[in-house]
Amino acid sequence: MSRVDGREFQTADFDLHGLARIRLVDAGPGDVSAVTRQLGPIRAPVAGEPDLVIRFVDEIPAGSRLRYLGLDEVAFTDDAFLLVRRKDRAQLRVQIPFGQIGQPCEILCERGVSGVPLLTPILNLTVLAKGALPLHASAFTYKGTGILTTGWAKGGKTETLLAFTARGGQYIGDEWVYISPDGRRLYGIPQPIRVWDWHLEHAPEFRSFVGRGHRVRLRALKFLHSVGLAMPGGGGVLRGVMPVLHRQLYVDIPPERLFGGRLGPMSGSFDQVYFVMSDESTDVRVEPMEPQEVARRMVFSLLYENQHFMAYYMRFRFAFPEAANPFIEGAEELQRRLLLRLLEGKPTYAVYHPYPAPIAALFHAISPFCR
Repeated sequence: MSRVDGREFQTADFDLHGLARIRLVDAGPGDVSAVTRQLGPIRAPVAGEPDLVIRFVDEIPAGSRLRYLGLDEVAFTDDAFLLVRRKDRAQLRVQIPFGQIGQPCEILCERGVSGVPLLTPILNLTVLAKGALPLHASAFTYKGTGILTTGWAKGGKTETLLAFTARGGQYIGDEWVYISPDGRRLYGIPQPIRVWDWHLEHAPEFRSFVGRGHRVRLRALKFLHSVGLAMPGGGGVLRGVMPVLHRQLYVDIPPERLFGGRLGPMSGSFDQVYFVMSDESTDVRVEPMEPQEVARRMVFSLLYENQHFMAYYMRFRFAFPEAANPFIEGAEELQRRLLLRLLEGKPTYAVYHPYPAPIAALFHAISPFCR
């Protein structure tokens, strides 16, 4: 803890299962809280040098004039690439070292930014460079079996996780899961889980873990949406806002709250793979699937999930045409090789289900295969 002009700053360490170590330097209490919301409660002392340093300053000095790309959300100088965030009519800048991502590097943030932009994809690339595989997936342990569920976005991964944790399964991770370099372990990061209103209808046992304020908000939004549907012609004024209302029918809940404090070690053995996907059927079907097919498909899921990050990397290349990062540009092929190797030999199943995914039916269809 240090004190400057009456303000307290601190160093805070985060450890992602030894796969990546993050250190905040000269961070204020609000900065530490913002990063904790992004990464979850994984604060732990880091031995040795961290893989990623996030240093907070009052102002990032501009070595030359700022030039903007797009609607002033990205800027660059002769030697720095900056993301610009607005807060209370002020501009807050974050300097991202795109040229060094994949090796130990430092992000520079102006104090007060409400979260470090691109932190998750930068963290994922840091883990990938160390031989582990970040995968868009959910994972849990059920009766001693470590289960990975993966597929395209909105395919049913979170619903499968909820189905099993409601019946004694132990949470490992949701959204991003990390496979160890030897393919034997699964690790999770406790980022908030997006829970939709219909999740709570299908799995009411989780309702008590949703705060009262969130429940009131969901009820109000659902009421307005139902009114719009019931009115002739979609409700006039409501017609235009109904899609927006529908997209707001969720809450983001920290997993430690959603599972009643039963977070556990967020790791487990890697024993089975379930590739979940919605289709036109009215029931849930589970069929054997070749793990190599899952690997070949998930390469493109990872590319899709990384589009936002790559859009900023393309801006960086525009600003600095000679400053390519070979690791970022070779990540697709590295992910392909790791997927093929780490999934090889794993018992793998395809799970087809109607949309929205029936949570209880997912459990009853999948659980007989969890041996």
